[in-house]
Amino acid sequence: MGEGADRRLVLLRHAKSAWPDMPDHDRPLARRGQRDAPVMGSWLRTAGLVPDLVVCSTARRARETWQLAQAALGAVPPARFDEWVYQASAAQLLELIRGEPATSVTLLVVGHDPGVPELALTLAETTPDDRAGAVPDEMLDRMRAKFPTAAIAVFACTGSWDLLSPGTARLASFIRPRDLTGRAAPG
Repeated sequence: MGEGADRRLVLLRHAKSAWPDMPDHDRPLARRGQRDAPVMGSWLRTAGLVPDLVVCSTARRARETWQLAQAALGAVPPARFDEWVYQASAAQLLELIRGEPATSVTLLVVGHDPGVPELALTLAETTPDDRAGAVPDEMLDRMRAKFPTAAIAVFACTGSWDLLSPGTARLASFIRPRDLTGRAAPG
């Protein structure tokens, strides 16, 4: 988890969605999203990042992402579907996370662009780098360039969730579906 870290924040952008003629909130996953979500769930399991709490947007594409990822995770952590995550800004997501119980050690948030990528960049770019190589430049550069669908950013945190703010977490991982599948498709 990282030296001194006692919590992990996992930010998952929903997998690729389809664009049928329906309200945005009701859009399902596209075939690619249906392929990528389980891959990311399997990565979470392999990386030892089984959450003890999941907060997921109520949008259909986010719920489907979590359902497929959870099936590959091999665990059934408690999940809360929160309408506030849908269309939340980075600041709103941070406030939501700050309200989560201190008993949660690994928190997974399944949300949307632009809130999830902006929160990840806010936490990563303002984290003091007091050790050489604490955040590999290439990892941060990849995240800055694009936080594609189904990508995951993992942060090592200390203290309770209510203390989380820019500069108090360390980017531990940034992984995209194509990093695991070898495909070079756009996000």
